[in-house]
Amino acid sequence: MSTSILIIAHAPLAHALRECALHVFADCGAAVTALDVQPHEPPEETLAQARILLANMATDTTLVLTDVFGATPCNVAQRLVDGVHSRLVTGVNLPMLLRAVSYRAEPLDSVVSRAVVGGTQGVMQVAIAAPQNQSRRNIHDQDPYDHQQ
Repeated sequence: MSTSILIIAHAPLAHALRECALHVFADCGAAVTALDVQPHEPPEETLAQARILLANMATDTTLVLTDVFGATPCNVAQRLVDGVHSRLVTGVNLPMLLRAVSYRAEPLDSVVSRAVVGGTQGVMQVAIAAPQNQSRRNIHDQDPYDHQQ
């Protein structure tokens, strides 16, 4: 059996991330569940909803992903996971989620490792180079033919 994934994040991030995962992996719908934490909802109510979602998951192991350490979604998730059949990773991003979905058939500890690596490797600065090593032209330049020789 594969690991299920529960995303708990500030509204509307959890459901948005789930929709992105479904866009890439159309067959992951049963494995990925989302809980959006509403701005004025008491943490106890969110925890109750999370417990219901966790109980309804079809697997024995669950990876819980949250957005910000120390915020309500993470605090709720900390109270939710039991440490034996669940693991909690915070700082969720789309590369992390996609990696977790891709490897959800592996043991839980492996899914956690792959998710963390995917999340961290997915964050990078991208250098934008001009084609053929030419300098970028200001769009307000008066001479549209300055690139020709």
